[in-house]
Amino acid sequence: MKKTISLLLILSLLAVTFVGCSTNAPAETPAETPAETPAETPAEEPVEAGSIAKVGLGQNISIAKSSDKTDEKNATAQADVTMAAVGFDEEGKVASVTIDVTQAKIAFDENMVVTSDRDAEVLSKKDLKENYGMAKVSEIGKEWFEQMEAFEEWMIGKTVEEITGLPVKERDASHQNVPDVPELTSTVTITVESYIEAVAEAWENAVDAPGAEKVGLGVHAGIKSSKDATDDKPATAQADVYMTATAVDADGKVVATIVDVAQVKVLYDEEGKVTNKDAELKTKHELKEDYGMAKVSEIGKEWFEQMEAFQDWMAGKTKEEITGLAVKERDPSHQNVPDVPELTSTVTITVEGYQAVVAEAIDNAR
Repeated sequence: MKKTISLLLILSLLAVTFVGCSTNAPAETPAETPAETPAETPAEEPVEAGSIAKVGLGQNISIAKSSDKTDEKNATAQADVTMAAVGFDEEGKVASVTIDVTQAKIAFDENMVVTSDRDAEVLSKKDLKENYGMAKVSEIGKEWFEQMEAFEEWMIGKTVEEITGLPVKERDASHQNVPDVPELTSTVTITVESYIEAVAEAWENAVDAPGAEKVGLGVHAGIKSSKDATDDKPATAQADVYMTATAVDADGKVVATIVDVAQVKVLYDEEGKVTNKDAELKTKHELKEDYGMAKVSEIGKEWFEQMEAFQDWMAGKTKEEITGLAVKERDPSHQNVPDVPELTSTVTITVEGYQAVVAEAIDNAR
């Protein structure tokens, strides 16, 4: 009997021991899971310093918002230029991206004379910041630059295919491509098709940038070239937008840079109606030989050829060396032509606008 009782006690103790072990075993699993999860997440990889392998500049142009002169309203031209400076890693994933837009508006009076200040600089949306005024009409209370920062952050670590494949929804007739993913619901309610298009073009145009750690976007815009209507010619609105994507190394020296210019013209007829709303608008780089500089150039070179030579010259130089380039005046329209032996036979264009945007890109590089 005593043996039976003893055996029962031993069995009971063993049962308690096993139950105790089985209830404690799951407690180890949660302790291990959080420790492993961060180590397996590669999301931060593309933004590490030194991960940039290529740099690209993308853009697109629209004059769709330009209006005709009517009995009730005077004409207003609007040139919208969207730009993206993008750094890509070796796998083609976005490692750095900056997107901006210039909206140049040129107002006319009843006689098709320009009333906008021709000498004023046209600020980009990012330059305007709170003065752009989107927050007061935004359903999420955010300015354009805040929404764009969130969208840029979302692109980091993604390929162009992933970015162009972003699910979108139509919010209204003016917002037909609003992001439709949970991670952007509370941060981005703007329509994003032109931004995605610019990033995709940046990938298509990307050049090697070995040793680059940062990429910056530089932008400068003006409407100085706009023309009033005269007895002989109708009015022309023109926005000149200088842009660059510039990659720099750890010492702030240029590794690679792409510089371009959009000369966006809105053409009017004698009645004040826009005549080129459906035209394909191209930058100087895109026009290539069609820009027509070679036939009037003293060295027989097109704009894109001269710019390629100037871009090559900037590689390996700091901002101070680029802005400190020795220049000379060729004529009133060319007051800052390079005056160094290595550029004499390759660059006869005036370069102050290009120097300015590259300097800004270096300052803004990230």
